[in-house]
Amino acid sequence: MSDLLLGVDGGNTKTIALVARFDGTVVGLGTGDRSDIHNAASPAEAIDEIARAVAAALETARARPTDLESAAFSLAGADWEEDFTLLRRQLPGRLGLTATPIVVNDAIGAIRCGTDDGVGVAAVCGTHGAAGARNAAGDVYHFGFWPDDTGGRALAAQGLAAVWRAELGVGPPTSLTGRALAWWAVADPIELLHLLTRLDTPGIPMSDRDLFAEAVLDEADAGDAVARSIVELAGSRLGDYARVSAERTGQDGFPFRLVLCGGVFRHGSLLLRESVLSRLPDAVPVYPSVDPVVGALLLAADAVGASPTVDRLRPALLSWPGRHNEGSRD
Repeated sequence: MSDLLLGVDGGNTKTIALVARFDGTVVGLGTGDRSDIHNAASPAEAIDEIARAVAAALETARARPTDLESAAFSLAGADWEEDFTLLRRQLPGRLGLTATPIVVNDAIGAIRCGTDDGVGVAAVCGTHGAAGARNAAGDVYHFGFWPDDTGGRALAAQGLAAVWRAELGVGPPTSLTGRALAWWAVADPIELLHLLTRLDTPGIPMSDRDLFAEAVLDEADAGDAVARSIVELAGSRLGDYARVSAERTGQDGFPFRLVLCGGVFRHGSLLLRESVLSRLPDAVPVYPSVDPVVGALLLAADAVGASPTVDRLRPALLSWPGRHNEGSRD
């Protein structure tokens, strides 16, 4: 019997696959691009990225898919029941797995990376925002498509819109204007708009535009009123959706653990965190010290009664050669 576990965290910026032994010794890590079946060019291409990450992880581990004792996938875009049916049907054949894998929404996988028992609520702020909950009875709640985007892409888009409103005189002045002009090395906001929308040059990837969320968070923490309003609104909405998740799983009304994770939270913005927590008076915030992919690996371990040492996983991930540059978002 093999003692290898596979955990995969798939999002809208990257996909990470991790192979480790039952004791937490990391033996393989691989990366891919976007694997959200709703936001990739097609579900097949999303699964291709998962396969690419897993193949790279197995290659560095010098292992085969049949060597895996358990595999778990924590995926953005695993939203509706048909999504889970698709993923559970296609992943084994595409990856060569011998058993049906565990597949959860990335908000649920995030809970496990911040708790010992996988019970609690998660507020994820990556490229997009997500929230979900799991109670002690194993009941799970997450919503397929929240009404408002609360992730880094929304922060960046709203920050740029504020720059153009200020330029047109239909919005208040903001320090985001200076940040945007410096960010893209242009002379004025209209030149920036032209740069981002012109057809006769290679387009600027959306993932590059998303990075402007960092500037929005910076300026909000520095006191710019426009940036503050953008961050406060995104945080309060994410907090509301986390509260709904707690309510739907019967965890509201008494203290519950709230796992705050995702690349945007790594910015360290106090305002963003405070805005989320302002909507959750019963929450006990947890800031995981490990990557979300560890949550997926721990779910795989739970399924076979393994107990990896998280302290062994953490330094191995940080020092792994060729580790994917995560930037500021998931």
